Amino acid sequence: MTHYLYLVRHGEHQDAEHGLEDGPLSPRGVRQAALLADRLSGLPFDAVWHSPLVRATETARILADRMPAIDPQPNALLFDCVPTGMTEDTPTVFEPFFGSFSDDDFEAGKAQMADAINEFLVRKPGDVHELLITHNFVISWFVREIMGADEWRWLTLNQAHCGLTVLAQKKGRPWSLVSHNDIAHLPYELRTGLPEVPPV
Repeated sequence: MTHYLYLVRHGEHQDAEHGLEDGPLSPRGVRQAALLADRLSGLPFDAVWHSPLVRATETARILADRMPAIDPQPNALLFDCVPTGMTEDTPTVFEPFFGSFSDDDFEAGKAQMADAINEFLVRKPGDVHELLITHNFVISWFVREIMGADEWRWLTLNQAHCGLTVLAQKKGRPWSLVSHNDIAHLPYELRTGLPEVPPV
């Protein structure tokens, strides 16, 4: 009996490539979401949750159009956020990134992610398949959490648009990372959203 958590970053959006700005999916983002739906079709999802932001909502809608058995629901715990500010251990190279955010942003992000961990990283009985359509930083925080890495390590984890990360927990065992940022369903020209995309 295993609890699977499928974490997906939304498709590419039109208004911003980085940061917390929102916008509708780009034509590439629509194609990414459709290919992701094909990849996930056939999985027996018990629940599908998505960030209420437009780019994640549209990604969820495309999946639902191609996967009629699912009924995606918005969840505020999956909003885009910045989980921490600079910590004592954060390398100084990351300091410029934090300059556009306030202490209130950091506090809100940390509280949100604490609630998200308590909501979603909780073992449920039986075989469970849950899909979360969310944002890069949220997925990074989940992965950092289950690996027990230092808080600042979320900054070093990145997901492509419509990349797939899978976490799993068997009864009596800790969570494990099954796959991270799997983009096998995306052709090279649709592999967007990463600082660097390898050619293979």
